[in-house]
Amino acid sequence: MTNESLFAIFRGHMSINCTSYDFAQIEPYWQAYWAKHKTFKANNFDERPPYYILDMFPYPSGAGLHIGHPEGYTATDILGRYKKACGFNVLHPMGWDAFGLPAEQHAIATGTPPAENTANNIDHFRGQIQRLGFGIDWDREVDTTDPEYYRWTQWIFLKLFQRNLAYVDEKPIWWCPALGTALSNEEVIDGKSERGNHPVERKNLRQWILRITAYADKLTEGLEDIDWPDSTKRQQIAWIGRSEGSTVHFKTEGDHSLSVYTTRIDTLYGVSFLAIAPEHPLLEKLIQPENQAVAERYIQESKSKSDLARTDLAKNKTGVFTGSYAINPLTHQKVPIWIADYVLMSYATGTVMGVPAHDERDFTFAKTYELPIVQVLKSQEDTTEDGADTPLPYCQKDGAFLTKNCGAHAGLAHEKAVKIITEDLKKIGAAEFTTQYKLRDWLFSRQRYWGEPFPVIWVDESGFNKILENKQSPWHEFMPEEPVAFTQNGKKMYAVPLPSSALPLTLPHLEAYQPAGTGESPLANAHEWLHVKIHPSTGEVRAANDESCGPDWIAGTRETNTMPNWAGSCWYYLRYLDPKNKEALVDPKVEAYWGAPAYYVGGAEHAVLHLLYARFWHRFLYEEKVVSQPEPFPRLFHQGIILGEDGTKMSKSKGNTINPDDVIAQHGADALRLYEMFMGPLEDMKPWNTKGIEGISRFLRRFFREALGEDGNGSQKIHKDAENSDKFLQTLHFTIQKVTEDIETLRFNTAISQLMIALNQVQEENQVSTKAMSQLTQLLAPFAPHIAEEIWARLGNAGSVAEAAWPQHDPKFLIQDTVEIPVQIDGRVRGNLIVSPTATQEEVLNLLKQDVALSTYVSGKSIKKTIYVTGKILNLVLQQ
Repeated sequence: MTNESLFAIFRGHMSINCTSYDFAQIEPYWQAYWAKHKTFKANNFDERPPYYILDMFPYPSGAGLHIGHPEGYTATDILGRYKKACGFNVLHPMGWDAFGLPAEQHAIATGTPPAENTANNIDHFRGQIQRLGFGIDWDREVDTTDPEYYRWTQWIFLKLFQRNLAYVDEKPIWWCPALGTALSNEEVIDGKSERGNHPVERKNLRQWILRITAYADKLTEGLEDIDWPDSTKRQQIAWIGRSEGSTVHFKTEGDHSLSVYTTRIDTLYGVSFLAIAPEHPLLEKLIQPENQAVAERYIQESKSKSDLARTDLAKNKTGVFTGSYAINPLTHQKVPIWIADYVLMSYATGTVMGVPAHDERDFTFAKTYELPIVQVLKSQEDTTEDGADTPLPYCQKDGAFLTKNCGAHAGLAHEKAVKIITEDLKKIGAAEFTTQYKLRDWLFSRQRYWGEPFPVIWVDESGFNKILENKQSPWHEFMPEEPVAFTQNGKKMYAVPLPSSALPLTLPHLEAYQPAGTGESPLANAHEWLHVKIHPSTGEVRAANDESCGPDWIAGTRETNTMPNWAGSCWYYLRYLDPKNKEALVDPKVEAYWGAPAYYVGGAEHAVLHLLYARFWHRFLYEEKVVSQPEPFPRLFHQGIILGEDGTKMSKSKGNTINPDDVIAQHGADALRLYEMFMGPLEDMKPWNTKGIEGISRFLRRFFREALGEDGNGSQKIHKDAENSDKFLQTLHFTIQKVTEDIETLRFNTAISQLMIALNQVQEENQVSTKAMSQLTQLLAPFAPHIAEEIWARLGNAGSVAEAAWPQHDPKFLIQDTVEIPVQIDGRVRGNLIVSPTATQEEVLNLLKQDVALSTYVSGKSIKKTIYVTGKILNLVLQQ
């Protein structure tokens, strides 16, 4: 029976009929086939071993996918298809990180509700991803804006609230007037919003905050147990910024106290000024009338500067004198208090002690404003009592000793001085040992509409007391031990958590989405949704104007802030495991079956945003026994960035963006997938090259032609009973081995190179067996699945190539009788030897002496050093 007749039997009713490689017909056909047969459906508790592969899910913008998106998704798809062929139950899901500011801005500009715009964007993204042929289980698709999804985001928040890990505070935050919302430190770059590049300023607002600092040590220690890029680990360690030091308390003339955290209390004798952050709450009490105007102007100017700009060591340090003084608890001397924008309220206490003799920044500041420079440390080599031979500023710790200027502590080494001075001041209540972190608690509020509503209701003190009296009421399900409250217009308001039966709390419909103008979100204008009455014992919530409510009902107000888009992305990987579960976030048995993702692939730009936030939430859920492992992503890989053809980052403003839809239309999805993997190592930054993808397209056409002949229905070279040559079998089995190893290590570019070598060998052959050509097709399938399916079918194979078992190499075909090794003499390659791959050093030296050309270089000379790498190289150094 011919290949053509086998093809006809297998295809049967199939309508596709192309005699050449026509990707425009082939790719949609096989995508429909996979969808119809649910080829990539992952089953819970399947008898096969589980293998969970995770991508960082996309934000579905109106612009659609860009050319960088397919890179990471293709990598995980290759791995997933390969693992499926190896007998694993593969879970490769997809979803949408769909809350966020862009949809709300679009709503303000066009009047289109964010939900409608988001749904349209998701449909567009889904279609684009499906056209790329990824083996995704679409039955597990999640959308963070779906109420059935975010009910569990709200549930996690309530669990955090219950543990007093969520609280309310009025804090100076980054406020973006153009966006009308607060931003976290991570969302501000050089004094401008990360999204939109708008100027930002500091503003005091009531905010929901998550106590991520309570997990600082656990987040640092957990990095030791996971396989992540070292650079990402370093970023998280630096962001958390754990340090051990001392807190020193300075009394001010107005009987206030300023606390300073320092790791260098040994320099306390040399303090000549205190520098205080422009946002410090005590500032208004410290500024003297004669300094008021200058100070207020300086404070206002600092509001427009980013933390990075303010702390940049390369920039001049500026400040303004408050007119007040503090008392050094060690020397009892007065030191002036200055306002300095390089001091951040977000780190430590918002006050630093200026020690110009032993800190470069303080030295520059003191020189600028003509402040005293008092030396208290000297180097180990300095034999003078006052440190006269030690150049200033002297900033070293190791080998530093206190000078005679340090009273009873003179002569102490740095390490001892830190301990003894702290202990001495601790006795009088002026200092204590402290562990400090750069990490700040997570600002969790956004003044937006398009986000998860907070599942709490604010009530006054009398209403709160009524609820407390009803201990068995649903309101106590998530009630924290310490009440969460804030004071508004002189009235104390308490947060009452909704019971789980009231979830999800959904967003109300609005006619307009502009911010309220009061610092609140647009939800402040949704009066019927905002103002409610609650029953203290039943857990019921009704509209405030509901006349059926009796006198025992309590007046309440919903929270107008919404959660940041990071909330939904903190735990989405868990919902993929059990997306239809209405009773729990995830069934513990299902979570235990799948475990943590075997691979997590995504951009390095999320190192201290998503990746840190998700680790925090996961650690908390682990303690709550929701998940069985303490870390969410044991193995992380960052794909590189694909640049424009001009070698710069793609952007609309530069006009160098590339739409994957255009590439697919011209070259096909297989060519796009294969080219992005062939451009270089997956982790590298790589420029797009149109000529490169044209070369890949030629390779695919050649593969199709070699496998199926010029008419696409069978090659005279490829047939069932063909005798494969030894050289071809050696190439085939080496290719199986190398492609297998390269997929396991994500070295896709070298795997593709080997496939090209194998195809070249096919071209040289007079005949190749159908089985061998089918095996090569299987090796191509993870990279270019559509063409592989078509070739697989036309070669007469039953079923989908995606369901076929992965081919195994036969070691006997990898044994080489001889290898050619270079011979290097005194640093120069003088020739080559043909040797056995297992030849010993003695055998190779004997062959060298027998070689007419090479022996002349060593004849009559002594060999000083011999380096032989078995089967690789012989390196000789001769005695001169």
